[in-house]
Amino acid sequence: MAGDTVVPLDTTRSADRRGQVERGVGPLLRTWRARRRMSQLDLASAAQVSTRHLSYVETGRSRPSRELVLHLARHLDVPPREQNDLLLAAGHAPAYRQFDLTDPEMAPVVAALRSILDGSEPNPTLVMDRHWNLLMANESAFALTEGVAEHLLSPTINVLRLTLHPDGLAPYLDDLDQVAAHLLHHLRRQAAVAGDVELSDLLDECESYVPGAVELAEPSASVPALPVTIRRDGRVATYLSVISTFGSALDVTTSELTIETFYDVTGSA
Repeated sequence: MAGDTVVPLDTTRSADRRGQVERGVGPLLRTWRARRRMSQLDLASAAQVSTRHLSYVETGRSRPSRELVLHLARHLDVPPREQNDLLLAAGHAPAYRQFDLTDPEMAPVVAALRSILDGSEPNPTLVMDRHWNLLMANESAFALTEGVAEHLLSPTINVLRLTLHPDGLAPYLDDLDQVAAHLLHHLRRQAAVAGDVELSDLLDECESYVPGAVELAEPSASVPALPVTIRRDGRVATYLSVISTFGSALDVTTSELTIETFYDVTGSA
């Protein structure tokens, strides 16, 4: 894959998500309350709606307005994609559009991403979707894939799989278990927040690659940021990563993009 290539997003809705929408908004709201460890009373108090009305919505006795669905979703910290699911389940139109990176409407976003990638050289920089699939990268980022198995590089590169798989970067990483523990902790939290089956499946897969890291706590705060050191062919490089997102995202795709840049701090590590 050439550097800076735009990879189309897979916008197909899973059968699981369709099934959730078809069951109605009530079960979905109950599921999100459970994920957030909130009782009906907790949510009703936070959203300043009556417990009875919330109960009627969750049991299907009352059809919530579009405004109420969005109001409850905000108090449940529901991501944009899943807010759309709640609205559809309640019989309303989605609040957020979802574009593909190749759509004309996304040209300003792609232009900004290209500028970031080009401006980041020689620091490896990646653009990922919420499932950690690589969408764009600069040339320096692809240099990091040297020595990894071909089956991890096509058709779509998943950055977590590439990092933790025994045929990927794992053999070249110092303190693999500590790095893996940090990544797994982040993925576990991400899967819980989003309630995303694909993220949960990815978590199970990645945990199987690094069983020694599964029970480890997050690395201690003895350093300000966790360094990642790669040793390969007699060369050593230590990186710190910085993650960026779009602060003004108004569609699902843009809101889920993550830009990660790895800065070489070998001399100061």
